[in-house]
Amino acid sequence: MTHDVLIIGSGMAGASLAATLAPHRSVIVAEREDAHGYHTTGRSAALWIASYGAAPIRALTAAGRAFYDSPPSGFSDYPLLSPRGCLHIASAVQLDALAALETELAATGVEVRRVSGDARRALVPVLRPEAVAAGLIEPAAADIDVNALHTGFLRAARTAGADLRLGAGVAALVREGDLWRATLATGEVLNAKVMVNAAGAWADAVAGMAGAAPLGLAPMRRTALILDPPTGVETAHWPAVIDVDEQFYFKPESGKLLASPADETPSAALDAAPDELDIAICVDRIQSAADIPVRRVVRAWAGLRTFAPDRIPVFGFDPAVPGFFWFAGQGGYGIQIAPAAARLGAALAMNTGVPADIAALGVTAETFSPRRFER
Repeated sequence: MTHDVLIIGSGMAGASLAATLAPHRSVIVAEREDAHGYHTTGRSAALWIASYGAAPIRALTAAGRAFYDSPPSGFSDYPLLSPRGCLHIASAVQLDALAALETELAATGVEVRRVSGDARRALVPVLRPEAVAAGLIEPAAADIDVNALHTGFLRAARTAGADLRLGAGVAALVREGDLWRATLATGEVLNAKVMVNAAGAWADAVAGMAGAAPLGLAPMRRTALILDPPTGVETAHWPAVIDVDEQFYFKPESGKLLASPADETPSAALDAAPDELDIAICVDRIQSAADIPVRRVVRAWAGLRTFAPDRIPVFGFDPAVPGFFWFAGQGGYGIQIAPAAARLGAALAMNTGVPADIAALGVTAETFSPRRFER
């Protein structure tokens, strides 16, 4: 059987694109792992933050908010977003950076407001007054139920007729006439008119198999850990707390605290594991800003966030290889932009143009096109 579209990878990128394309095209998804979203998606503790990322990222974040607030009927049994808020904090030497962030966000319509010392302590009582000189609250920020979002996309893809394959690693890719022939490690051959590279940290490797030039996508390790909250302190309603220079963050998580040193350590494409030094750095940075005794690390893990050289995702057909579509390089933004990115990617893959609501936010096909890397 020949499909219209073969998608390599079933993380958030592949699953969301499959769900969006399947009502219009015959879709098959090949995932080499035995579980969907095993790597980055399954290790993400995402926030919806309108201020996060460069202007094109913020546009897709904004364009996807309606989906999060009112997903299609039957998409999820649980709300995709939970109110959280985000408190950007600055030390005395970071006040200029906080002022610049406030000015930039106000100019782009993101709701933020300064919070005084008393207000900061009311929001997060453990913040050290001598370490936190100012704060900027972003009230619309929210926790994303990553599993509900990913599962919803997978369910929607299946319902629309997509064929989702696990344990389906691709061993070879060959373009024959107007078709791609993908040979799996099992020996099975899949045929498709368009091949979508949604392989995350392995996207450049997949490109090489297809004869496409790599784009210089860079996997970066990000560490996360779970800590016990301070004894006798109610933390459930704290906002997420993020250092204005993104040196660390922490937020409530199921009765505990989730924390990260916000590290971006270059890595090969692999099954990432946390480094003890990164864990120690995280604990030190958080304790410098907040009175959070750390008696133990309940759990630690790491995932890979893969960035294009300019840190903007790559969506579009390869300029040199027919039928080869890039849907990669989402970096640390892939979860929060997923609904709008999938609509944009599907439109570009079907050559129907940028959706009007996304275009109205200043996004063009060229914004995300792999052609921007042509020399």
